[in-house]
Amino acid sequence: MSAHPWPPRTDDDYRREAAAGLSDAALAAFARVRLIVLDCDGVMTDGRLYYDAQGEASKAFDARDGLGLVLARAGGLKLALLTGRDSPAAARRAADLRFHAVKLGRFDKRRALLEILNELHIEPADALYMGDDLIDAPALAVVGAPVAVPGAPRTCARAASTSRPPPAAPAPCARSASGCWACRAASGRRC
Repeated sequence: MSAHPWPPRTDDDYRREAAAGLSDAALAAFARVRLIVLDCDGVMTDGRLYYDAQGEASKAFDARDGLGLVLARAGGLKLALLTGRDSPAAARRAADLRFHAVKLGRFDKRRALLEILNELHIEPADALYMGDDLIDAPALAVVGAPVAVPGAPRTCARAASTSRPPPAAPAPCARSASGCWACRAASGRRC
Protein backbone atom coordinates (compact mmCIF):
# COMPACT_ATOMS: atom_id res chain seq x y z
CA MET A 1 0.00 0.00 0.00
CA SER A 2 1.49 3.35 -0.99
CA ALA A 3 1.36 6.43 1.18
CA HIS A 4 -0.81 9.30 -0.05
CA PRO A 5 1.00 12.64 -0.32
CA TRP A 6 -0.30 15.56 1.67
CA PRO A 7 -1.67 17.89 0.54
CA PRO A 8 -3.27 15.65 -2.06
CA ARG A 9 -3.05 18.33 -4.77
CA THR A 10 -0.96 21.40 -5.42
CA ASP A 11 -2.25 24.97 -5.61
CA ASP A 12 -1.82 24.78 -9.39
CA ASP A 13 -4.03 21.65 -9.43
CA TYR A 14 -6.76 23.54 -7.56
CA ARG A 15 -6.45 26.51 -9.94
CA ARG A 16 -6.75 24.25 -12.99
CA GLU A 17 -9.80 22.52 -11.51
CA ALA A 18 -11.52 25.84 -10.73
CA ALA A 19 -10.84 27.17 -14.24
CA ALA A 20 -11.78 23.99 -16.13
CA GLY A 21 -14.36 24.56 -18.84
CA LEU A 22 -14.26 28.36 -18.67
CA SER A 23 -13.61 30.46 -21.76
CA ASP A 24 -10.73 32.92 -21.85
CA ALA A 25 -13.25 35.77 -21.52
CA ALA A 26 -14.84 34.14 -18.46
CA LEU A 27 -11.40 33.54 -16.91
CA ALA A 28 -10.54 37.22 -17.42
CA ALA A 29 -13.87 38.27 -15.87
CA PHE A 30 -13.34 35.98 -12.87
CA ALA A 31 -9.81 37.34 -12.41
CA ARG A 32 -11.20 40.88 -12.02
CA VAL A 33 -13.78 39.96 -9.38
CA ARG A 34 -13.63 41.90 -6.11
CA LEU A 35 -17.25 41.29 -5.06
CA ILE A 36 -19.42 38.16 -5.11
CA VAL A 37 -23.18 38.84 -4.98
CA LEU A 38 -25.42 35.81 -4.48
CA ASP A 39 -29.12 35.17 -4.76
CA CYS A 40 -30.27 32.87 -1.94
CA ASP A 41 -32.95 30.35 -2.91
CA GLY A 42 -31.65 28.09 -5.65
CA VAL A 43 -28.10 29.42 -5.34
CA MET A 44 -27.11 29.24 -1.66
CA THR A 45 -29.77 26.55 -1.14
CA ASP A 46 -31.33 23.85 -3.29
CA GLY A 47 -34.38 26.09 -3.70
CA ARG A 48 -36.75 24.05 -1.55
CA LEU A 49 -38.66 25.69 1.32
CA TYR A 50 -39.82 23.74 4.35
CA TYR A 51 -42.79 25.09 6.32
CA ASP A 52 -43.41 24.21 9.95
CA ALA A 53 -46.82 23.98 11.66
CA GLN A 54 -46.74 27.73 12.38
CA GLY A 55 -46.11 28.54 8.70
CA GLU A 56 -42.48 29.56 9.18
CA ALA A 57 -40.20 28.70 6.25
CA SER A 58 -36.80 27.13 6.72
CA LYS A 59 -34.11 26.13 4.25
CA ALA A 60 -30.82 24.25 4.27
CA PHE A 61 -27.44 25.79 3.44
CA ASP A 62 -24.40 23.76 2.37
CA ALA A 63 -21.52 23.98 4.88
CA ARG A 64 -19.02 23.69 2.02
CA ASP A 65 -20.45 26.85 0.49
CA GLY A 66 -19.91 28.51 3.85
CA LEU A 67 -16.28 27.49 4.03
CA GLY A 68 -15.66 28.52 0.42
CA LEU A 69 -17.22 31.93 1.02
CA VAL A 70 -15.30 32.45 4.28
CA LEU A 71 -12.07 31.62 2.45
CA ALA A 72 -13.00 34.00 -0.38
CA ARG A 73 -13.63 36.76 2.15
CA ALA A 74 -10.36 35.97 3.92
CA GLY A 75 -8.67 36.24 0.52
CA GLY A 76 -9.95 39.79 0.11
CA LEU A 77 -13.20 39.31 -1.84
CA LYS A 78 -16.29 41.15 -0.62
CA LEU A 79 -19.55 39.21 -0.26
CA ALA A 80 -23.16 40.30 -0.66
CA LEU A 81 -26.57 38.63 -0.52
CA LEU A 82 -29.42 39.84 -2.73
CA THR A 83 -32.72 37.97 -2.49
CA GLY A 84 -36.34 38.60 -3.36
CA ARG A 85 -37.53 36.94 -0.15
CA ASP A 86 -37.49 38.64 3.23
CA SER A 87 -35.93 35.64 4.93
CA PRO A 88 -34.66 35.53 8.53
CA ALA A 89 -32.77 32.33 7.66
CA ALA A 90 -30.95 34.06 4.77
CA ALA A 91 -30.17 37.09 6.96
CA ARG A 92 -28.77 34.78 9.64
CA ARG A 93 -26.61 32.88 7.14
CA ALA A 94 -25.23 36.13 5.71
CA ALA A 95 -24.49 37.40 9.23
CA ASP A 96 -22.79 34.12 10.19
CA LEU A 97 -20.57 34.39 7.10
CA ARG A 98 -19.97 38.13 7.70
CA PHE A 99 -21.28 39.32 4.35
CA HIS A 100 -20.46 42.95 3.59
CA ALA A 101 -23.95 43.78 2.28
CA VAL A 102 -27.39 42.17 2.55
CA LYS A 103 -30.51 43.13 0.61
CA LEU A 104 -33.65 41.13 1.49
CA GLY A 105 -37.10 41.32 -0.08
CA ARG A 106 -35.81 43.08 -3.19
CA PHE A 107 -37.57 42.20 -6.45
CA ASP A 108 -35.82 44.86 -8.55
CA LYS A 109 -32.52 43.03 -8.45
CA ARG A 110 -30.82 45.40 -10.89
CA ARG A 111 -31.54 48.44 -8.71
CA ALA A 112 -30.57 46.62 -5.51
CA LEU A 113 -27.34 45.38 -7.11
CA LEU A 114 -26.44 48.93 -8.19
CA GLU A 115 -27.02 50.04 -4.57
CA ILE A 116 -24.65 47.33 -3.32
CA LEU A 117 -21.99 48.30 -5.86
CA ASN A 118 -22.30 51.96 -4.83
CA GLU A 119 -22.20 51.18 -1.08
CA LEU A 120 -19.09 49.01 -1.44
CA HIS A 121 -17.39 51.25 -4.05
CA ILE A 122 -17.09 48.42 -6.59
CA GLU A 123 -17.31 48.85 -10.36
CA PRO A 124 -19.83 46.55 -12.11
CA ALA A 125 -17.03 44.95 -14.15
CA ASP A 126 -15.38 43.86 -10.87
CA ALA A 127 -18.44 41.98 -9.57
CA LEU A 128 -19.79 38.45 -9.92
CA TYR A 129 -23.52 37.85 -9.60
CA MET A 130 -24.90 34.31 -9.30
CA GLY A 131 -28.60 33.76 -9.94
CA ASP A 132 -31.02 31.02 -10.87
CA ASP A 133 -34.30 32.55 -12.06
CA LEU A 134 -35.93 35.20 -14.25
CA ILE A 135 -35.84 37.79 -11.47
CA ASP A 136 -32.01 37.56 -11.58
CA ALA A 137 -31.60 38.29 -15.32
CA PRO A 138 -31.44 42.10 -14.97
CA ALA A 139 -28.71 41.81 -12.31
CA LEU A 140 -26.77 39.28 -14.39
CA ALA A 141 -26.68 41.85 -17.22
CA VAL A 142 -24.95 44.44 -15.00
CA VAL A 143 -21.84 42.62 -13.77
CA GLY A 144 -18.58 41.61 -15.38
CA ALA A 145 -18.89 37.99 -14.24
CA PRO A 146 -22.53 36.83 -14.53
CA VAL A 147 -23.09 33.22 -13.40
CA ALA A 148 -26.30 31.18 -13.70
CA VAL A 149 -26.74 27.77 -12.15
CA PRO A 150 -27.65 25.04 -14.65
CA GLY A 151 -31.37 24.62 -14.91
CA ALA A 152 -31.91 28.38 -14.78
CA PRO A 153 -34.35 29.75 -17.37
CA ARG A 154 -32.84 30.49 -20.79
CA THR A 155 -33.06 34.22 -20.15
CA CYS A 156 -30.65 33.81 -17.23
CA ALA A 157 -28.42 31.36 -19.04
CA ARG A 158 -28.07 33.73 -22.01
CA ALA A 159 -27.19 36.64 -19.69
CA ALA A 160 -24.54 34.58 -17.90
CA SER A 161 -20.99 34.20 -19.14
CA THR A 162 -20.79 30.79 -17.49
CA SER A 163 -22.78 28.37 -15.41
CA ARG A 164 -21.67 26.49 -12.35
CA PRO A 165 -22.94 23.28 -10.75
CA PRO A 166 -26.66 23.17 -10.01
CA PRO A 167 -27.85 23.72 -6.44
CA ALA A 168 -28.48 19.98 -6.06
CA ALA A 169 -24.75 19.47 -6.62
CA PRO A 170 -22.54 20.20 -3.64
CA ALA A 171 -21.49 23.77 -2.95
CA PRO A 172 -22.10 25.81 -6.13
CA CYS A 173 -21.27 29.08 -4.34
CA ALA A 174 -18.00 27.74 -2.98
CA ARG A 175 -17.01 26.58 -6.45
CA SER A 176 -17.59 30.03 -7.93
CA ALA A 177 -15.87 31.71 -4.99
CA SER A 178 -12.87 29.43 -5.33
CA GLY A 179 -12.98 29.97 -9.09
CA CYS A 180 -12.67 33.75 -8.62
CA TRP A 181 -9.87 33.32 -6.12
CA ALA A 182 -8.00 30.84 -8.31
CA CYS A 183 -8.39 32.95 -11.46
CA ARG A 184 -7.16 36.05 -9.62
CA ALA A 185 -4.14 34.12 -8.35
CA ALA A 186 -3.44 32.60 -11.77
CA SER A 187 -3.53 36.05 -13.37
CA GLY A 188 -1.07 37.41 -10.82
CA ARG A 189 -3.66 39.67 -9.12
CA ARG A 190 -3.61 39.73 -5.37
CA CYS A 191 -6.89 39.63 -3.50
